[in-house]
Amino acid sequence: MLNQSNLAEQSFEFSSIAAMPAVTPGYNRSPQSAYKQTAAETASPEKLVIMLYKGATRFLHQGEKALLEDRYEDANESLTRALDIVAELNVTLNMEAGDIAVTLRGLYNFYLQEIISANVKHDASLLQPVITFFEDFSKVWSDAASQL
Repeated sequence: MLNQSNLAEQSFEFSSIAAMPAVTPGYNRSPQSAYKQTAAETASPEKLVIMLYKGATRFLHQGEKALLEDRYEDANESLTRALDIVAELNVTLNMEAGDIAVTLRGLYNFYLQEIISANVKHDASLLQPVITFFEDFSKVWSDAASQL
């Protein structure tokens, strides 16, 4: 069973999450964009996971709302961004961490398929369990990180 105490004890591989592209010289970024990039580049691995979970939740909510309003192009954009985040979480798991990594891999793969199904079928109801998972585990990760 995944919970706060065993999440804090596990070791995960986050190197590919932390590898952010360098800014192109002369490229004008907004202050908000610069802040977000700096926050991601300087965050601890635990904070990066929390940021990814919150980002996935935000895009899932946006996709759900767009599907309910029959705005399928907007839904596709938001759900694609959520898929990218879940895929990143999935590929950065350290599978040597044991059962928790295996369990998370299965959950991520299942939820990837659910997001794809919701997008293809234009069925917002398929997103609710996915949203619940990411909201709940964002809190679990936050609680676990606060104990480190």
